[in-house]
Amino acid sequence: MDSIIRATVTYFFVWLIFRIAGKRSLAETTSFDFVLLLIISETVQSALNQNDNSLTNSFLIIVTLVGLDILLSVIGYRSPRFNHLMNSKAMLIVENGKPMKARMAAARIDEDDILASARETHGLESFDQIKFAILECHGGISIIPEKGHS
Repeated sequence: MDSIIRATVTYFFVWLIFRIAGKRSLAETTSFDFVLLLIISETVQSALNQNDNSLTNSFLIIVTLVGLDILLSVIGYRSPRFNHLMNSKAMLIVENGKPMKARMAAARIDEDDILASARETHGLESFDQIKFAILECHGGISIIPEKGHS
């Protein structure tokens, strides 16, 4: 039972830390982000198993973590209010070619990130070619070009 409690507490702690850290898609992670993730996983692993390296304990922890993830996604699917609490919402960060600086600062997104996404997805080179840019809940940036710039 101790392993289940440890896994549950750890799940919510890691969720909270990543929620505070903000959105960033896997494609946008840096080498340092990857190394940091490995360090976190090693730290969490040792905290979870508390010197019990048995196969049974490992399976119990895995089932608890994956089970919590499935349970919360099912609850989120059925309850929009809960889903909003657990997951972030998409956020408009450029409207009619004008960067929304306060929202960008809150999400720690800069103009270069938006323009990189615009170049990659549509070959756009400037903000005046962007009708909307949306920071998606998964951390990616969706670009909707002005008419005639697709």
